[in-house]
Amino acid sequence: MARPPIVAIVGAPNVGKSTLFNRLVRRRSALVTDQPGVTRDRIYGTVDRETGSFRVIDTGGLRWDDVPFGREIVLQAQAALAEADLVLLVVDARAGVTALDRDVVAFLRRRGAPVVLVANKVDGPAQDHEVHELARLGLDEPIAISAEHGRGIEELLEVIDRRLPARAEDAAADPSAPEAIKVALVGRPNVGKSSLLNRLVGEERMTVSEIPGTTRDAVDTLLSVGARRYLLVDTAGLRRKGRVQQAVESLSVMRTRQAIERSDVVVLVLDGSEPLAAQDAHIAGYAADAARPVVIAVNKWDLVPQREESAKSWTRDVRERLKFMKDIPVVLVSAKSGLRIGKILDRIDEQYADASRKVATPELNRWLQEEAARERGAPAKGGSIRLFYATQTGVRPPRFVLFCNDARRLHFSLRRHLENSLRERFGFGAAPLRLTFRSRREREMR
Repeated sequence: MARPPIVAIVGAPNVGKSTLFNRLVRRRSALVTDQPGVTRDRIYGTVDRETGSFRVIDTGGLRWDDVPFGREIVLQAQAALAEADLVLLVVDARAGVTALDRDVVAFLRRRGAPVVLVANKVDGPAQDHEVHELARLGLDEPIAISAEHGRGIEELLEVIDRRLPARAEDAAADPSAPEAIKVALVGRPNVGKSSLLNRLVGEERMTVSEIPGTTRDAVDTLLSVGARRYLLVDTAGLRRKGRVQQAVESLSVMRTRQAIERSDVVVLVLDGSEPLAAQDAHIAGYAADAARPVVIAVNKWDLVPQREESAKSWTRDVRERLKFMKDIPVVLVSAKSGLRIGKILDRIDEQYADASRKVATPELNRWLQEEAARERGAPAKGGSIRLFYATQTGVRPPRFVLFCNDARRLHFSLRRHLENSLRERFGFGAAPLRLTFRSRREREMR
């Protein structure tokens, strides 16, 4: 199927590109602060219209002076322009035409990009004269908007509709297309999450730098491998709470936790050249709290000496330090060399399949009756618990409701035994399970 058209948002720093992106996709995907240069990577979203959907890309603020990540931001913008069908050049109408705006226009002209000039921060008709001043940029009539307040957004969308090529339904809307597995890449700063994503997708999609904290947003990337489809979300590196000082860092933590919540599988990326850290276990705890299956990717394995012994040590440490999660699969990889990168996708597939498993109600209750018979032979602490019946109420994570005579007296050891037995009997592997126990009197069952 034809891909949906792509619209790239570009401009100088702090003109409101991310605010416009969030307004168009109708959710807060990109970080928005008064600090220029917060967006460093290409951030993708989808806009659904009656005329069809299109993809929109938010890019970092273009500037050519010597600033951190300046070169990488320009490269990311160039990559966005290479795949865009239309470019929205956002300028701050209140600031008038700046030298940097002129440089960006020249940058776009050299690439032959079709451009719509968007005059942002126009809150009312009193500022119309400021919009007319932008004609000096030599582009078509600007579209006056206020991204923050929503003014002029519908008019902008109508211009986009007219300028975009005819839209066919994209693969994501095709009911025969496989569902994309949503995968959150999480970990401490500088463990190689962005490098790992770039190796998986085969291009420099994410800004990669040796400076920790390069990625601040959670960024979606669609990956297709044959018939398999994955929506990869690269997230900001999570520091210890004591090191989260700025508002931007706090927002990044929130975005990462949201990415975990909306994922199907979490890939926890560790640095194989360093020991397993307390913060690694803390991040794994976020995934456990959200009941998301986890794949451990121990990166930088090409830097590890005595790999055979180190592999045993790493697997042992993971099992011991993350024992609150059941049998997490561990893959020893190198984003730099490509070592075992494909194995990550295999483990993701397995975890997704296990978390999607459904058990027929008759089979589930045959299992429960066998367990009930064993329980009658060995009463639980605090009095006998009688197990009546069970039903599965959902998947990803698999959720079950088990009815018994008195859920308040249920001992944690019986709960743990039933979860382990259920996992082993029906092949749930390392997928987190959620069991809810409810009281029901025996006479109500008759």
